[in-house]
Amino acid sequence: MPNVTLAPLEGIDREQFIADNQKAFNYGALEEFGLRDNHFEEDGQIISRATIEGCLDGGTAYRILADGEKVGGLVLRFSEDGSRGECELLFVNPDEHGKSAGTKAWTAVERLYPNVKVWELVTPYFEKRNIHFYVNVLGFHIVEFFNSHHPAPSDDPEIGSASGENSEEHLGHEDSN
Repeated sequence: MPNVTLAPLEGIDREQFIADNQKAFNYGALEEFGLRDNHFEEDGQIISRATIEGCLDGGTAYRILADGEKVGGLVLRFSEDGSRGECELLFVNPDEHGKSAGTKAWTAVERLYPNVKVWELVTPYFEKRNIHFYVNVLGFHIVEFFNSHHPAPSDDPEIGSASGENSEEHLGHEDSN
């Protein structure tokens, strides 16, 4: 089993982080839909560069390392009092799936931020692998399902939601401590 750690994202690694994030997100969509996918935000990307940059600029970013090698990344954001956290981005390189990097990375996040009592995240409804990971492996609970009949509060009706179809799941995870 690899030793998985988190390292703060360095400015010099920002471009590769964005490319790796897009590759990982595209993999999930192509695995689910094949080349017929119409969920892309821009230029054949499931998640746009602008979306990733917005997360990076407003959050706390880490690289996920397995035995010192970059295998993924994540971006977190916190409430003012630090009791709530949001996982804005979490990705593991596709060739590292199934090797516990994501699980160990999340365990490291919870150790780094013990004062966070509620963690939230949003994932597209079509990402069954992610939903399984968040719900069945990490213990998140689905607390809301956003769709055309129940849009996310932050969705801009002119551009739709990050999922491309106004369909997302809002997940919450409360620390048992």
